[in-house]
Amino acid sequence: MRAKYVLTEVFVGLWRNVTMTIAMIITMAVSLTMLGASLMLYLQVGDMKDFYYDKVQVSVFLNTDITDQQRADLEARLKSDPAVQSVFYEDQETAYTRFKDQFRDLPDLVKSVGPESLPPSFRVTLKNPENSDKFAHALEVAAGLNTGDDTSPSPDPSASAAAPSPSPSASAGTTTTASGSADAPIAGIKQVVDQKKLLEKIFGIIGSIQNMALVVSVAMGIAALLLVANTIQVAAYSKRREVAVMKLVGASNWFIQAPFVLEAMFAAVLGAFLAFLALIAGKVFLMDGSLSDLNQVLTPLSWGRVLLMLPMLAGIGAVVSAVTGWFTLRAYIKK
Repeated sequence: MRAKYVLTEVFVGLWRNVTMTIAMIITMAVSLTMLGASLMLYLQVGDMKDFYYDKVQVSVFLNTDITDQQRADLEARLKSDPAVQSVFYEDQETAYTRFKDQFRDLPDLVKSVGPESLPPSFRVTLKNPENSDKFAHALEVAAGLNTGDDTSPSPDPSASAAAPSPSPSASAGTTTTASGSADAPIAGIKQVVDQKKLLEKIFGIIGSIQNMALVVSVAMGIAALLLVANTIQVAAYSKRREVAVMKLVGASNWFIQAPFVLEAMFAAVLGAFLAFLALIAGKVFLMDGSLSDLNQVLTPLSWGRVLLMLPMLAGIGAVVSAVTGWFTLRAYIKK
């Protein structure tokens, strides 16, 4: 009997303030949509980091006038390094073919670039990709490209002439068997690029977008909570006589507050369901539709992750709304 009365009062209260209820549901839905998108983006960025950081390579771009002997010596040096897993050589024609495939949607750009504009390079895959920055820096130093960060005292010229040039992994602090025998820096290297630095910039941009979405969701959440509090205050004020009568006949505070709290929770759960539908629409029409080309760069968004958002958003919305409603009613119901 009590449960039936409470549920009846919930639906009566929602219908009595139908306009404010609709506004509360819509505000909650927008807030939870932004929150769900932010959570999915956070989880997706974590997967992308795990996926791409394991595939990080160090690109060693060569001078176009490098001799075959210099290239062969550099390739042997890189392959003999114990920190290196594999080495792939890409000549200018291969680089140009890959360039045309990557930018096939920009024919004007492809026409403006020729094979001679793209330098040959080595793609070095390390056994431990986390050390790519140390390996790249050591290789730059060994090639004489980056000596500004070296704060060690200048060696004696005679000692430098007698000492072999260390391999990149030796400079990075690991044991190696690849030691150069040349007195001069490694010849033929134009630039060393650590792909992890490029990825960090990309993830930094994505992280900024995520933070913006989170800020918007928090702002909308605050607006939704204020609307919840205001709706409950209006509902409690309109039923102040009934509340006073129930207090006189000995009704407990929980019994009096339950209909109002359940109204807020019902609106929050309905808003969470609408937010879930919005996330599904985003996956179907954006991630799998007009933005499907991004799946070649981004890790695919799984349905399991989207479905996970429904209980998470419903739980967050219901708990926050219930707590807000409960404390709001303390101003109207004396303990």
